[in-house]
Amino acid sequence: MFSIPEQFSNATKANFESQFAIFSSLTAKAFEGVEKLVDLNLTAAKASLEESSVAAKQLLSAKDPQEFFSLAAAQAQPTAEKAIAYGRHLAAIASGTQAEFSRAAETQIAETNRKVISLVDEVSKNAPAGSENAIALLKSTLGNASAGYEQFTKSAKQAGEAIETNLNAAVNQFAAAAQKVAPAAKK
Repeated sequence: MFSIPEQFSNATKANFESQFAIFSSLTAKAFEGVEKLVDLNLTAAKASLEESSVAAKQLLSAKDPQEFFSLAAAQAQPTAEKAIAYGRHLAAIASGTQAEFSRAAETQIAETNRKVISLVDEVSKNAPAGSENAIALLKSTLGNASAGYEQFTKSAKQAGEAIETNLNAAVNQFAAAAQKVAPAAKK
């Protein structure tokens, strides 16, 4: 049988290890998201540079203003489509990273919560007579903290979903506007 100070010492150590694990996990997820974003931006910049060079050569080879404007209008639609694809990819990266953050945090916090409840149950078995009210209060406090965390998690998920919805709506509005402008530019 362990003494109460030993139990708390072991619990503190386990909590520290758990906090370090969640920090490491979240840091890894953040770096993965940044890596995807950097890759997306490098790919987009490289493609844009190559396409701009080809487009500039085409525009410079135009024989008259009408051909110049016709070429410029023809390039508007693919450029808009690429911007839309970029926006969607960016939204997917942000959404995926947020989901990974939530999943990692939920897993770690649920495990920490389980360990704390287990410790309280173990300590309550060895608690001196007359401490039932204090233990009940502690369990109630833990339950309230857990409920508060669940509400926070739910709100964070809703905020993430709202951001994703807004990004998708913005991309869709841009796509619709680009489709309206492209035919007008060709005229």
